[in-house]
Amino acid sequence: MATSVARAEQSSLNGIIYEPQTKKLTDLPTELLEHILCFPVLKHVDVCNVSCCCKRLQDVCHGRGKVWEHQYKIRWPRLQRFYRQNESCDWLREYITRHRVGIQIRRTVESISKRFFTEVPCVGQVLGDSFAEIESLGMPEHFSEDELLFILNSEKRKSLTLKYYAKKILYFLRQQNILRSLKTFLEKPSEQQSALEGAVLVDQYCNPLADITLESISEQIDDMAEKAKKMLRINNPSHPSLRVTNSDCVIEDFELQRQVLWALNAVLYEQLQYKGNECDYYNPLNSYIHQVLLRRTGIPISLSVLYMTLARKLGVQLEPVNFPNHFLLRWCQSPRGSEDIYDFVYIDAFGKGKQLKAKECEYLIGHQVTADYYSAISTTEVLLRMVGNLLNIGKRGEGNEKSYQLLRDSLDLYLTINPDNVQYLLLQARLYFHLGIWPEKVLDILQHIQALDPSQHGAVGYLVQHTLEHIQHKKHPVTPEVKRRNAPEHLEVQYSVGLIMKHKRSGYNCVIYGWDPKCTMSQEWITTMRVHQLSSGANQPFYNVLVQDGTCRYAAQENLEPHSAPLEIGHPEVGRYFSEFAETYYVANEELQTRYPEDTGETLGTVQELYHRMTPGSGSRDGASATDQTRQQSKSM
Repeated sequence: MATSVARAEQSSLNGIIYEPQTKKLTDLPTELLEHILCFPVLKHVDVCNVSCCCKRLQDVCHGRGKVWEHQYKIRWPRLQRFYRQNESCDWLREYITRHRVGIQIRRTVESISKRFFTEVPCVGQVLGDSFAEIESLGMPEHFSEDELLFILNSEKRKSLTLKYYAKKILYFLRQQNILRSLKTFLEKPSEQQSALEGAVLVDQYCNPLADITLESISEQIDDMAEKAKKMLRINNPSHPSLRVTNSDCVIEDFELQRQVLWALNAVLYEQLQYKGNECDYYNPLNSYIHQVLLRRTGIPISLSVLYMTLARKLGVQLEPVNFPNHFLLRWCQSPRGSEDIYDFVYIDAFGKGKQLKAKECEYLIGHQVTADYYSAISTTEVLLRMVGNLLNIGKRGEGNEKSYQLLRDSLDLYLTINPDNVQYLLLQARLYFHLGIWPEKVLDILQHIQALDPSQHGAVGYLVQHTLEHIQHKKHPVTPEVKRRNAPEHLEVQYSVGLIMKHKRSGYNCVIYGWDPKCTMSQEWITTMRVHQLSSGANQPFYNVLVQDGTCRYAAQENLEPHSAPLEIGHPEVGRYFSEFAETYYVANEELQTRYPEDTGETLGTVQELYHRMTPGSGSRDGASATDQTRQQSKSM
């Protein structure tokens, strides 16, 4: 009996000891729960659902905690640089704000194509209203820019129209920020203005999508200064430049200064092989400081800014000289305060740092100049000269997108520095009028010109009248023509939008974005282009094409043939007309399809027919039937 009782007690005790304990997720430590909820497979929706389960999990997923910080940084990694390490932040609120900004930006970008689409490329088109619309939303700039970059970095061959307009908006927004920085720079006292910083701002404005910072440029120049110091150390281990830690220190001894310039020339022109770009002098890249450092070549003013900055870092003060046609630097050889042109040595940074006496400089330009041209100029005047060079390059351009963009950018910069220059204000108004862009801004410019110089009333009056007409025309847009392939007048049109073609004579590759049943150009153009020498002359279909070299052309049907090996066309305007590159052809976007509603099926049929011809063992009969079937399916759609 006793044994039975003992066994029963032991059995009961065993049950107490070994009975499994039920553990809940919420019983886990907070750190472990946070670790679990930061697993990569969990998205923000999952975190929201978990936090709704109970008070415990809601507390773990609080806005300032690790869970939402992880969700935020995983989804938008580019934004991490805007936060300090271990910064206390309401990550949930940041996440919600960034998410809403993304939705609003995407909606705005998607709407632009419908509002601004034109079949004829508007060179240098500015979508001013939409840019102002995004600015007026009052969204955090870094969120807006991050969403635009997210669009641009999405799948390469898709969403081309969305990327096209996202790029334009990002270009504009960055330029507005840079202009604000430039205005702040110009408000500084002249002694606090650095020519290098000004050159970087000019570079950034003309290349707003490039990754250019004053810090990265300065780091490269610091490395060059260190190389010069190594050269100095070999020849003079006690040289004071070796102890210079900031550009405020100036070496007074002329012999020591001479040693610095010798070392600078040795590093810059012999070791690093910098040189003036004589072969491609008018290339705008020569004026951009980041390109000068990358390509190790430039024009006199850009190389002078580099040379002067390096000399200053090594304790030698040089001054910029606005010498005509050939920018120079001057190095004072007498006590400070002298303005006698013969008290200076003039340095030609374009000519490998060659040192010249006053009158020797005239050999560079082939004629004599007055003493005024040997005077030092301010940083603001250096920037005006630099921007003026870019402006002249833009005016010399071929009238394509790139040259118009350069002309617009350089005018914006010039008039930011010197806003009352009537000559360039009038040029800006005429440029915008010619391009048919921002008519409201044209009126503001013309009003400013009239206030500055009433004698310009003739030119101003003409532009005002025609700009007002343009504004009225915008209020009553013409309904675009819809071109159907089955119309009797279109029966001779063989090709369709989206097809990748090759020009039989010129050999260029292109994509069709529009067509006419007959040549619609002026008689002057027809004569100039010798259209009458074609077998069918102007009485044949002509096609609007985007060419691989970045130009837009109008080609006769007899000169075009489908490309045997279709390839992407690297034209900046592709996204205006097409939403996707589908391996062998371009898919027209909604706006282009509205104008050519039957071309999508025709393009698919043509591509499939070409594919069957090239596929071994497939007969033309099968190819034809497949083509017909595809076209029938498209028409039924």
